[in-house]
Amino acid sequence: MSPEQIHAALSALAAEPEPDQKKRPEGSQEEHRLHLLGRLLAKTELEITAATRLIEEEEIEDVLETLLGWWEQLGANPDLALNVLTNRLQRTAVQVSEPEAEELPPGREAAFAAVMTAVYALGAQLHADRGDEEGTRHALSGAEEALIDILQGMHELRVAMGDAAGPMGEGDG
Repeated sequence: MSPEQIHAALSALAAEPEPDQKKRPEGSQEEHRLHLLGRLLAKTELEITAATRLIEEEEIEDVLETLLGWWEQLGANPDLALNVLTNRLQRTAVQVSEPEAEELPPGREAAFAAVMTAVYALGAQLHADRGDEEGTRHALSGAEEALIDILQGMHELRVAMGDAAGPMGEGDG
């Protein structure tokens, strides 16, 4: 998909970016393609979110309907599906982590770690399926570290709420 095609799709969705002569004086070029695809993805996700009913029983039906369309578009290619899923999880992890923030609140830190646990677990399975023991071990180590981060983040949130005692030594006098 070329930058021109992406622009056309964004235009059709009334989401075309304003021309920025400072950042892109020559218009959309191939090096801007991923940025434009990100805008198109955001617009698509916003449309799906707006169309998803928030009533529990109906929400799952809407999510499943969206997934059916997703599977139909991908076709029967489990490796491609895993790659798309992993990329989505990585984007989610970055969004949860608030890259501009100096420090994340403990709940967001735990959420980031939970998403990364999924990324590492999927990676570990992929490496295992390929017979790559070293890659599997590396991904499993990442998943295990992320699991520890989840528990630490949840504990820190409980401490902040007053539901749990802080780390050992804290408050000892």
